[in-house]
Amino acid sequence: MPATALRLAITGGIGSGKSTVGQLFVKLGASLIDADALSHELTVAGGAAMAPIAARFGSSVQTQDGALDRAAMRALIYEDPLARRALEDIIHPLVAQLASERGHHAEQTGSRCIVYDIPLLAESSAWRQRVDRVLVIDCASDTQIARVRQRSQLERAAVEAIIAVQATRLKRLHCADCVIDNSVASLAQLAEEVRHIAIHFGL
Repeated sequence: MPATALRLAITGGIGSGKSTVGQLFVKLGASLIDADALSHELTVAGGAAMAPIAARFGSSVQTQDGALDRAAMRALIYEDPLARRALEDIIHPLVAQLASERGHHAEQTGSRCIVYDIPLLAESSAWRQRVDRVLVIDCASDTQIARVRQRSQLERAAVEAIIAVQATRLKRLHCADCVIDNSVASLAQLAEEVRHIAIHFGL
């Protein structure tokens, strides 16, 4: 048994299948730490990010109970790139701290593999330095759009706007140690590929 757990980051664009791959690794015994879930945890009413968010953006981005109003914030950051950067400057360090704490706990309780689901890994040099391997889940943009529209009932233009502010496919692939092409794979095929990758990484 290795002295320390393998830290594996999963990244990919919206609709690429990161969450599905993460759950497949969990079935193989890995611990999963989801950056989006941590972000939601930090922005509920009373969450650690809400006081600095309110101080920076005011009450217009809060719901009546004091949680983050995601629709209002989404509209704001698509109009103003500086607002996006300000929000990231608040959220990202808190997510990194919480992820580190959860990862340490998982390792202390015997996990041999800690999988970090990090949508914005390619946009952050800091995350690459915190993990041992990066697995990129790749697919064509038309596939991303179709999946997101089906699950979220968003208009095509709204999905395209989300993709436009994420890292390009090329940038994500550039930071990959391993790639899964999830454009047309069935769940069974995806599970088999994840199993082979797990074996390759010694899990």
